[in-house]
Amino acid sequence: MSSVKLIAKRSDNFYDFSKQYLKNLNIVFNKIDKKSFNSILKEFEYIRDKKLNMFVAGNGGGAATATTMANDLGFDILKKTSTKKPFKIISLTDNTSVITAIANDTGYENIFINQLKIHFKKGDRLLIFSASGNSKNLIKAAQWVKENGGTVIGVLGFDGGKLKKNCDFCFHIKTEKGDYGPVEDIQLMLNHILAHWFQEKIKK
Repeated sequence: MSSVKLIAKRSDNFYDFSKQYLKNLNIVFNKIDKKSFNSILKEFEYIRDKKLNMFVAGNGGGAATATTMANDLGFDILKKTSTKKPFKIISLTDNTSVITAIANDTGYENIFINQLKIHFKKGDRLLIFSASGNSKNLIKAAQWVKENGGTVIGVLGFDGGKLKKNCDFCFHIKTEKGDYGPVEDIQLMLNHILAHWFQEKIKK
């Protein structure tokens, strides 16, 4: 049984469950390797300095966070800092026509890799949001990027899954298998932490 399910089972009321959920989230957050924060920060600084693309992808909750990151670290940074050197963040989850056409014509496992084949340039980055780390469409995209001179960054949950070994760098949110909520919470939190950090630092 996952940690979240155990907390729900042991809680007498919703407020108590909420408090315990957040307590558990803090425990999970504090288990993340501290070096990972500096490593992911440097990746974003590097793509901005070199004017490279950061492609972002995920399924389900990870897809939603990819969309949010494209706004928060793309347009929102530009708007709030008036920088002449914005982040080039491109979400691969947002073009419904393209995604459904690829899925219909060649299979759902190709929805990200086929977009990358159009837009990717050597040196670009692919950032993946995944809880299980085992989604075929993300694994195929990661392998293709590595084979074509790019860097793959995984923001992964559970045990990292198959994607962990296909990433150049893994921001690992270690959780019990099935605890999607805490993984997706921290993935979105990481987006907001990076966005607020750069809003202030780029202004200066």
